[in-house]
Amino acid sequence: VGALLALLLFKTEFSIIALIGVILLIGIVKKNAIMMVDFAIDQTRNGHKSSLEAIHEACLLRFRPIMMTTMAALLGALPLAFGNGDGAELRAPLGIAIAGGLIVSQVLTLYTTPVVYLYMDRLRVWGEKRRNRRGNSGGPAVAGE
Repeated sequence: VGALLALLLFKTEFSIIALIGVILLIGIVKKNAIMMVDFAIDQTRNGHKSSLEAIHEACLLRFRPIMMTTMAALLGALPLAFGNGDGAELRAPLGIAIAGGLIVSQVLTLYTTPVVYLYMDRLRVWGEKRRNRRGNSGGPAVAGE
């Protein structure tokens, strides 16, 4: 979303070079979400914390590493986006797509990943309770038992 908005803002076509930037974004954004969720899962299992406490701590402790990697990629994309010289018109869509995508995805990742994590955890708990109720009540008889 951010890559496309940035390309529209700078009146740049969505070319194969811009698509390469979008593919690069997928890896960076995925890594940021994995860093938070992996830390939260580890805290839930080994730290004996609730999911809410674990994801809160993950957000606090993983914020700096996530920002550092995102800012490094963003600052690396700026010369591509605004550079001049031979081939600048070919590199500009790549830099614009990366920079715009990183800015928007960073905000979305930092806000939506904890929410999705908590909803998925609630869904897991609901499923376990439902499965336990079926197991305790006898449930429907299955042929062959």
